[in-house]
Amino acid sequence: MVKHTVQQGECLASIGKKYGMPWRTIWNHPKNAELKGNRKDPNVLYPGDILYVPDREEKQENGATEERHRFQLKETSTKFRLRLFREGQPRDQMPYVLEIDGQLFSGKTNDEGWLEHRIPPDAQRGRLVLNQGVEEYSLRLGHLDPVGKIRGAQQRLKNLGFYGGEIDGIMGPQTQAAIAHFQRSQGLRQTEKIDQPTSNALKDYHKS
Repeated sequence: MVKHTVQQGECLASIGKKYGMPWRTIWNHPKNAELKGNRKDPNVLYPGDILYVPDREEKQENGATEERHRFQLKETSTKFRLRLFREGQPRDQMPYVLEIDGQLFSGKTNDEGWLEHRIPPDAQRGRLVLNQGVEEYSLRLGHLDPVGKIRGAQQRLKNLGFYGGEIDGIMGPQTQAAIAHFQRSQGLRQTEKIDQPTSNALKDYHKS
């Protein structure tokens, strides 16, 4: 069994690909029960988290000698979902071009502003182009920290337009003001802290 330390930019899908096994096999292993209980979401791990990766089991197949046999390796992928908003309203039927690790996808968002594609589990960077090139956004995949961490709150607040500062993991005045702004928008008590009601609302509004 391998003891794997999670690095920034890794997610369970990319770790599963690295070790050649389904991510659920790792996530559901009894030795990962404590981490599973703390993180809840397998897509949001924190740098420094420890995952226990079980040894791969050999699988035997029967076949006649002196004959050719064909085995098919299942290609792994993960789901990429993104929802676009403007001034609090979903950007529905918005044409887009999405580039992920050299692969190009295009289409229109659905009526709720969502776009969705299958991408390689170890993809880390992408680019989203809207309005025929008028808007362009760089994407960092697998870098979302848990919502209860300061960096995780900053990331989500920035994605949602409440925070314009650096993602530095520091609870400074700008981060506190962003938290208060978000709390006001959700009708929460303005504590300027990442308390449980704020974490729950932020995770639900961000959808991860």
